[in-house]
Amino acid sequence: MPTPPERPALARRLGLPSAVAIGLASMLGAGVFAVWGPAARAAGSGPGLLAALAIAAFVAYCNARSSARLAALYPQSGGAYVYGTVRLHPAAGFAAGWAFLVGKTASGAAMALTLGAYLLPEHPRALAAAAVVAFCAVNLLGVHRTALASAVFAGITIAVLGAVVVAGLTGPVAARPLGDTHPWGVLTAAGFVFFAFAGYARIATLGEEVVRPEKTIPRAVAIALGATVLVYAAVAVTALSVLGAGTLARSTAPLADLAGAGAPAIKPLVAVGAGIAVAGVLLSLLAGIGRTALAMARDRRLPGALAAVSERFGVPWAAEVAASALVLLLVSTLDLAGAIGFSSFCVLVYYAVANASAATLDTRAPLPWLGLAGCLLVAASLPLSSVLGGLAVFAVGAAWFWFTERRAARDAA
Repeated sequence: MPTPPERPALARRLGLPSAVAIGLASMLGAGVFAVWGPAARAAGSGPGLLAALAIAAFVAYCNARSSARLAALYPQSGGAYVYGTVRLHPAAGFAAGWAFLVGKTASGAAMALTLGAYLLPEHPRALAAAAVVAFCAVNLLGVHRTALASAVFAGITIAVLGAVVVAGLTGPVAARPLGDTHPWGVLTAAGFVFFAFAGYARIATLGEEVVRPEKTIPRAVAIALGATVLVYAAVAVTALSVLGAGTLARSTAPLADLAGAGAPAIKPLVAVGAGIAVAGVLLSLLAGIGRTALAMARDRRLPGALAAVSERFGVPWAAEVAASALVLLLVSTLDLAGAIGFSSFCVLVYYAVANASAATLDTRAPLPWLGLAGCLLVAASLPLSSVLGGLAVFAVGAAWFWFTERRAARDAA
């Protein structure tokens, strides 16, 4: 029987600064400009919103620790798809990969449309489509370009958020109480806020391209997540102290309103900053989707053609193009009502698999179990439409997994 050809490997080119930049650009993006309104409505009060932020941060921390430990042991593209397959069962790995692809593809379409809404509100879909095509081209030129562009986007976003916080603190305090805190609503709010955090494990999905992954990945995840938590806490506390929970809950552009309270002249800067932040997330998101699709295609969980890797640039070009094409399709057709909730549901399931996989490394370690329970609880608390939509998508995924298993068994016979 002939020996199958060796699969082309991706080049290890990402050091610690580049990995941190990709992690920051993945988290400091669309979420921080959009989640505070729906999260404040769900939480019911300022203390409830801060509690939701704390819950989302803790779940993210558990997820990040689990992902970092696993990525150091299995430095391959695919993230929780690989971990679930190796540590649990191929079905668990497939569920994670399916959740990531579906959730992040919907998230990519939402972010592209957000980019268009901020920078070209008259024709948001046109700009969204152009951005997807442009960022696909950047990613096809190699992961070095992705890391450099991510660093630029992350730096600009931090500068804009800093200006917003300073402007808000110089404005008048006009706090308006919204109501009582609702425990279940706090969990729902945590699900919305989690959307703003989701992205720290993008470093793990690029694990095959990270230099010394056993050291670089855990350090990069910890640095990027810690910095993001500090930024989000500063923004949340400032927004609540200046706008109040009631005004924040009714705002469709909370950071623009926050800036306008102290320095109306910088409101256009906030719009541009939001566009740049979303661009950074979309860029790294397309790269992460492509790598997970590559890993699944290598294992014949997706069509084998998606496993093609460019010899010149060392990137999974077929998976990148396919992911971008699907995002383009969703940009032109998707109704984005509830997109954040749907994406959060899928991504929380993805991280539930990662935590369950990490629990097998040391069953006495509490963080993976806490992360698993947190992911499932927060996912269940999301709006019913998001939960039902996510379950329907997983039912389709289960059917596809059954088909691929039957095909593999038939080929083996």
